[in-house]
Order: sequence, then structure tokens, then C-alpha cells
Amino acid sequence: MNTALTHLPDLTSEFTFKTSRSSGPGGQHVNKTDSRVELRFNPQKSELLSDDQKVILHQKLSSQLTSDGDLIVVCQQERSQYKNKALAIEKLYELLHKALRPIKKRKATKPTRASIQKRMELKKQTAEKKKRRGKIDL
Repeated sequence: MNTALTHLPDLTSEFTFKTSRSSGPGGQHVNKTDSRVELRFNPQKSELLSDDQKVILHQKLSSQLTSDGDLIVVCQQERSQYKNKALAIEKLYELLHKALRPIKKRKATKPTRASIQKRMELKKQTAEKKKRRGKIDL
């Protein structure tokens, strides 16, 4: 496993934040404050990511990228803009770590003798059940 690919530097300097009014709980407070946070990050323009990381992120997150190549994370769970900003950063890092995690290769295994025998018994039972569904001779 290549740990250089999964290790991420501090990317906060490359984040762009935009705030707006949030929907949801808060009553009249919602109508006055911009608590919804939209975080934008462009992996292709990043100076802190390696070229390999950029390629992997583009491949795995291509459906989530905008036409400009931005990755957008929106958070409006909390009533506080500060908390929403922290949650958005956390969400983005989770997304990036998940995308950069290498896929495990599947190891082929042989079925056990007991599982083969169990399968054969089930097949015999099913065959017997279907045989009994035939026409009845009177």
C-alpha cells in the first residue's frame, strides 16, 4: 500500500468558502444569519497534492466535480456558521481519504467441504420438492 497517496497535507489554504441563509431549525434566527456553508476545492489546481493524487481524485470523484473541476461540500446541519464550516472541512477530508484509499484485491478461496455438502443437500431437497409438484394419478 502506498502511504504517500493516502497522506493528505493541510489543504485549508486552498479552500473557498461561501455562506448563505440556511433552511431548517432556528426559527427567526434563520432569517437573519448566514449559517449554511458551501466549501469549494479544486483538486486539479491544488499545489499541495501530488500528480498521482490528482489523477486518482479526478477518476474517482469525476461525477461529483463541477464543469470547472470544483468539488463542492455543503453543510447546514448546525445553527452556527463556525460549526458548519468545521463540519464541511471534515466531510471534505473524509471524501478525499475515501477516494485515495486503495482498493483491496479479492483473494480467491476454495469452498469448504462442509459448505459443498450443505449446498448439495439443499439442491436435493429443492429437486424433491419440485418432483412432488407433478400431476397426481387417480
